[in-house]
Amino acid sequence: MPSIKEVFSLFKSQLSLLYDSNEAESIAKLTLNEVTGFSTARIKAFPEIELTPQQAASTFQILSELKTGKPIQYILGHTEFYGLPFKVNTSVLIPRPETEELVEWVISAVSIEKRESRNLLDIGTGSGCIAISLKNHLPDFDVTAMDISPEALQTAKENAELNKTAINFLEADILNPVPSTFFPKFEIIISNPPYVTQQDKSLMHKNVTDFEPHKALFVPENKPLLFYSVIADFALAHLKPGGLLFFEINEAYGEQLIVLLQNRGFSNIELKKDLSGRDRMIKATYELLSAPAQKNIALPNN
Repeated sequence: MPSIKEVFSLFKSQLSLLYDSNEAESIAKLTLNEVTGFSTARIKAFPEIELTPQQAASTFQILSELKTGKPIQYILGHTEFYGLPFKVNTSVLIPRPETEELVEWVISAVSIEKRESRNLLDIGTGSGCIAISLKNHLPDFDVTAMDISPEALQTAKENAELNKTAINFLEADILNPVPSTFFPKFEIIISNPPYVTQQDKSLMHKNVTDFEPHKALFVPENKPLLFYSVIADFALAHLKPGGLLFFEINEAYGEQLIVLLQNRGFSNIELKKDLSGRDRMIKATYELLSAPAQKNIALPNN
């Protein structure tokens, strides 16, 4: 049977056409964590340990699926986001590290501004990673998670149960929302909407384009700001005065989004880079009767 060290070598060679050496090593580690139950520390400390026949069979089966381009998170059926476990499947996007940064920004804003508990809405919740993580760290907030996909909402509900968080789930299409009277006024609205353009699609890895839900990824051709425009209009009707709007964004459209939000009367607009230096998120404040001269726009540091 192969040793832990041999499994790492095998993954690097067999997956070289799909992943670089570091990614393949990370995937091998996740696989070994799963099939052996060993901690990462033990895997690193004892590379000579041989797998049992059952462990080896499971490892080879996972490797076979990986070679099709299927993401390891979908193969294992779970991942981690903001320190919490989440079930994932092909009905939801795999949570990304940059989205963790967006969640951190919301939590920080609530803490810095000493906002009292209020209503919070997550539009396009998918796996529920944003809504559940925020509820976990802001327990006094009443959190609603909205998505068009019943399959995604079922996964999000399972994740809420897994993480023992009380979330209000709503099946609705933000492009054709339910009547305004249905919603309360929110202190915070947050969204990681579809923002990948058809041009971007051609540059993406096949493990994204072949497996992750296109409805949650891609915008219609020539409409890169479609969801931001609709959600901003929705926020004007459903945010309380002084309420905050947060987006994860396509890095190519940060400046255009600033203008879009400015034209709708939002103030204190801030474009923020992620840890890799890309414009990745934006925050804006809804103010009643906000005049253009009063707007304060913070551009990212270069």
